[in-house]
Amino acid sequence: MIVRVDGGPHGLFGAAIADQLAELVDRVDRDPGVHAVVFTGAHPERFVSHADVRWLQEGGAAVPSVGPRGASAMARTARGVDRARVLGPVFRKTPLWPAVQLERLHETFMRMNSSGVVFAAALNGSALGLGAEFAWANDLRVMADGDFFIGQPEVLLGIMPGGGGSQRLPRLIGTHKALLAILEGKPFTPAEALTNGAVDDVVAPEKVIARATELALHLGARPKGSVAAIKRAVYFGGSMSLTDGLHAERAEFLARALSDEGQELMLDYLETTAADGELPLYNPDTYQAALESGRVSRS
Repeated sequence: MIVRVDGGPHGLFGAAIADQLAELVDRVDRDPGVHAVVFTGAHPERFVSHADVRWLQEGGAAVPSVGPRGASAMARTARGVDRARVLGPVFRKTPLWPAVQLERLHETFMRMNSSGVVFAAALNGSALGLGAEFAWANDLRVMADGDFFIGQPEVLLGIMPGGGGSQRLPRLIGTHKALLAILEGKPFTPAEALTNGAVDDVVAPEKVIARATELALHLGARPKGSVAAIKRAVYFGGSMSLTDGLHAERAEFLARALSDEGQELMLDYLETTAADGELPLYNPDTYQAALESGRVSRS
């Protein structure tokens, strides 16, 4: 599925797009026929410019100034409100609503990270702030070459990343590089983003969607249940202690090994070994076919 993110004439990410994105992620995650989603910007030179600043400012103006401890309590309350969706409409008219909206956006990005769908950002142009954070939340990023940029400028507005940039960018490029980039507020050029590992490829603008689609379809050809399990183990288990991360891996592994699909493919592998007298993954042609199709299969 190719999705164009239309943030209006300035390419902004606001409340309406956040709601639409949440609905789309839920829908494709449940649809067994959708294995890959490619996001690109409707703006001719921007993927997503950044968050709608008016959305952020008006939400902030409705809330009394609080310190880190008070904000932490507000965030915990917002999580509880978000999980009890029936209460959500009640809080739309309270100062807590901005925190609930932020919690829901984080949950949407987390669902992308735990989904069996492969999400790819086809960066047809620049992305700052929440636009960059949206890109970091994808599994793959392909950026158009040219006079474009991607990064976190929030410090220059007296705020900080709020859509996951302080957590996902360090996991992509390393803590120190991310810290300096976020502190300075200076974005990466396409070449710098590629060198740092913030994007996976840089291509000519007219090829960005095709390249992102190619990569997303290649990885999306793998069994959807296995893709989801691997993403959860890497995204979430990789942030835990080694002991807890290994426990997360064991749980995901056992679930897949006991699944109907896992059992079927492993039995097929054993039957092929018996029939050919060799392990299928040590047959170069079989291995190459498996990489292309997404699974080891006699057919």
